Amino acid sequence: MPNAAAPLPGQTDPAIIRNFCIIAHIDHGKSTLADQMLRLTGVVDARAARAQYLDRMDIERERGITIKSQAVRMPWTVPDGNAEGADAGTYVLNMIDTPGHVDFTYEVSRSLEACEAAVLLVDAAQGIEAQTLANLYLAMGADLHIIPVLNKIDLPGANPEKYAAELAGLVGCDPADVLRVSAKTGEGVEGLLNEIVLQTPAPVGDADAAPRALIFDSVYDTYRGVVTYVRVIDGKLSHRDRIKMMSTGAVHEMLEVGVISPEPVKAGDLGVGEVGYLITGVKDVRQSRVGDTVTSQHNGATDALGGYKHPNPMVYSGLYPIDGDDYPTLRDALERLQLNDAALTFEPETSGALGFGFRIGFLGLLHMEITRDRLEREFNLDLISTAPNVVYDVVMDDGATLVVTNPSEYPEGKIAEVREPVVRATILSPSDYIGTIMELCQTKRGNLQGMDYLSEDRVEMRYTLPMGEIVFDFFDQLKSRTKGYASLDYERSGDQAAELVKVDILLQGEPVDAFSAIVHKDAAYSYGVMMASKLKDLIPRQQFEVPIQAAIGARVIARENIRAIRKDVLAKCYGGDITRKRKLLEKQKAGKKRMKNIGTVEVPPEAFIAALSTTQPSEKSKK
Repeated sequence: MPNAAAPLPGQTDPAIIRNFCIIAHIDHGKSTLADQMLRLTGVVDARAARAQYLDRMDIERERGITIKSQAVRMPWTVPDGNAEGADAGTYVLNMIDTPGHVDFTYEVSRSLEACEAAVLLVDAAQGIEAQTLANLYLAMGADLHIIPVLNKIDLPGANPEKYAAELAGLVGCDPADVLRVSAKTGEGVEGLLNEIVLQTPAPVGDADAAPRALIFDSVYDTYRGVVTYVRVIDGKLSHRDRIKMMSTGAVHEMLEVGVISPEPVKAGDLGVGEVGYLITGVKDVRQSRVGDTVTSQHNGATDALGGYKHPNPMVYSGLYPIDGDDYPTLRDALERLQLNDAALTFEPETSGALGFGFRIGFLGLLHMEITRDRLEREFNLDLISTAPNVVYDVVMDDGATLVVTNPSEYPEGKIAEVREPVVRATILSPSDYIGTIMELCQTKRGNLQGMDYLSEDRVEMRYTLPMGEIVFDFFDQLKSRTKGYASLDYERSGDQAAELVKVDILLQGEPVDAFSAIVHKDAAYSYGVMMASKLKDLIPRQQFEVPIQAAIGARVIARENIRAIRKDVLAKCYGGDITRKRKLLEKQKAGKKRMKNIGTVEVPPEAFIAALSTTQPSEKSKK
């Protein structure tokens, strides 16, 4: 269907603007639906079209997942006499394609603040998943209008009637109101666009008030500096205006304003309800904070917008450059990545074994894996990451409380109590796997809080689990035990006292802080045995025997020995008395003993990488 050009930015009547986002679980077809909308609205021609058009990073395309939210402006002409009943005319649709994984929920929450409606997409062959529920509750909390849609109705295994009833029960509508589309074939997508125009409320704001715009994302461009993405709430932001960031008080001149359609398009100004970008030429990444309010320098607004509730990191890990000279490069890379990923937190850290690096907080394991990949690819760094762990509160006998984010910070002396973070986990699964899921959660020290049947063969189970048990191999085991059918979502819910101990790994009696871990006392022995046997295979043999020990305090719980490289000193001793042979062997033994007293064990970087990478799970993509 031919589509008219959209009205120019800044001259657009807010009544014809529709701001919406697409939210769903991983692999339910968000990016494919976005591709189909780009094609139908004519903003991407057939020659330039490609799958996952809005996924710009190589890592997104390789893994088939969305990591960054992407905003795009599209024109859409509603014809006369359309079945949906929307008023005919040309509308401006601002769409945001969001990630689906639990680790990128902060991206989704920021996108919701820039919209008035959310398209809730559910796979018609798989039904509702845990992250679908989480995103739905986020959208409801942000007071957005929900448009329920079933995707993949062309699949042979699709069951739209069954899942439409499930979805209608959650959203509170009639099953007939749930739209049915196939993003792959394009079936039903035109009707969906008309429904978006009909159901999405137009943005509300005061065009004559002092300008206020909410920063919902920022990226760093090597040539142009910081590019800031905003949603205008009140007033108007114009080219060459002097703008002020309300949280920092920094003042800049706007060198360029425009919209993304889906490539950047310059504009004279941005008015009420519009989503666009600002470029000020600023190179300091700290000047453009996500959640800040942009206003004009003169006669600007006095009340800032609400901003966002900043997420607390769930998992901590140390990142160290293999080459110590790369430390300043790593710091600059983290600052630029933090601009692009506001959920990332980091602070400098020093390790006796690994040198200078950073302690980094992540929202989950996939977030950690993606961040490390991006640092290595985009900034050409070679990094070692330590095993992931969570934050513990250690209460000493004298009443003092210490916050421990790293096993090396674990205190010596008498400890009264150790408190660990707890998460509230929601597991959705076919009811056939209830027994095996319960068994897994019990081995991970979980407590069942409740269980509901969403339909006769799908169950929702709610558990409280220690965060430390989630960050290792919980998700991998859940998937393997349920043949890939179960889905997991979790959120922080306080802390609890637990019997935790610190396991140190000693090489020749000296602790190596990079291999230490805080684990439950029941799992301490197995961790010690695993690390000792692994290091025995990874560390090269020395001229002297090297003991590898795992210890809790002064008590050794596991030990392996790396045998010494021995020269055959008896090769030249042929014939003669046995005392001659003994003399040579005793001389060698004394030399080995002296060497052991003054020698040090060098652990090669490859051994660190192998030992630490294999102790954490390989979550290629949580689907």
